[in-house]
Amino acid sequence: MINDAIKQEFLDILKEELIPAMGCTEPIALAYVGAKARDVLGCEPERIIARCSGNIIKNVRCVRIPNSDGMIGVEAAVALGVIGGDATKAMEVLEDVTDAQIARTKELLAAQRCKVEFLESEIPLHIIVELCKGEEEVLVEIQNTHLNITRIIKNGENIFTSGSGKEQKVKANRTNLNVDNIKEFADTIEIRTIKKLIDKQIRCNMDIAYEGMSGDYGVGIGKTIKECYHEGVVTRMKAYTSAASEARMDGCDMPVIINSGSGNQGIASSVPVIVYAREKNIGAEKLYRALVFSSLLTIYQKEFIGKLSAFCGAVSASCAAGAAITYMIGGTSEQIKNTVGNTLANIPGIICDGAKVSCAAKIATSLDASMMSHYLAMQGRAYKAYTGILKEEAGETISCVGYIGKVGMQQTDKEIIKIMLQ
Repeated sequence: MINDAIKQEFLDILKEELIPAMGCTEPIALAYVGAKARDVLGCEPERIIARCSGNIIKNVRCVRIPNSDGMIGVEAAVALGVIGGDATKAMEVLEDVTDAQIARTKELLAAQRCKVEFLESEIPLHIIVELCKGEEEVLVEIQNTHLNITRIIKNGENIFTSGSGKEQKVKANRTNLNVDNIKEFADTIEIRTIKKLIDKQIRCNMDIAYEGMSGDYGVGIGKTIKECYHEGVVTRMKAYTSAASEARMDGCDMPVIINSGSGNQGIASSVPVIVYAREKNIGAEKLYRALVFSSLLTIYQKEFIGKLSAFCGAVSASCAAGAAITYMIGGTSEQIKNTVGNTLANIPGIICDGAKVSCAAKIATSLDASMMSHYLAMQGRAYKAYTGILKEEAGETISCVGYIGKVGMQQTDKEIIKIMLQ
């Protein structure tokens, strides 16, 4: 049984990971670093240099930046953060950008005052931004997570390094995460302690799903799925979830409650569960507990993979959503674990070739697989251990898939980035 200390750890994890963000998180991270560097410099710079790891470039080059009048790319993200960002708003750094600041950013970009350089780094999420004005120079660096500032240098003086100061990010203990503990936590947590957090997750992520279905984003995948597929709960789950992702990737300025640093993972681990519960008239308490389960199971899987890799995060989040639906309708622990195993026997090979509107299609595909896995599990059907990479325990399978995503696919990631940079 989990004790009160572990329950508090899990609450801390949820509060740490389920935070609001506008737009794709990698361009937002660039804007955040740019805004922070401008604050340290104290004025608009004459020159901007953004050094980015391959995964940052991969996830920024194809998505529209929110509140930018449709701008795309590394230069635009960091420059808009420098000109109009508010670093105190973290992942909503671009919330209050004005038309005048957008125009000024475009002038700066047209004058080619922002330069992007490829950063050779073994850290997938790694950004260094330098600003210069006359003899004044500032450098701000983040590593590993989107808001984790590790170094600030002004005029050659190191004024901040991680390990001290208010910007140090303390990560909640994750060592007690496993499927059984997550289920017990979801079963026993007092609703009042997570209600505010989950209410915001439901509100934000469903709002952008409705916007995606009614607006004009990407190729309109959500509308197409709803109109052209057989009517049913899985169709509606796929439609609204992919529509939310597509709106986000195409520049919608509505915030999303992210998971493990990703809005798409936040959407894919929550929206299908919400849609299913509403379609099946499942009560609020069961939905809250299922969303807690899905959120923590996504985080657990991503602990093995890392924030960024060549492994598509839609797989982990959709796997969690399918398992959460098994949990929500009263599935046994064995059926929940079989939903996980059935999913990971099927689709762990989906690559991440950068953030873009077609991420919505990968989410729809992954959800289809996770619901097939759910139905199999509820019928008592599951792939046996040692079928491919499956192990006897769901946690072992998750760790093996994570190892493949983090270590095994490193060269794949390099080749994807090489192709994209060409």
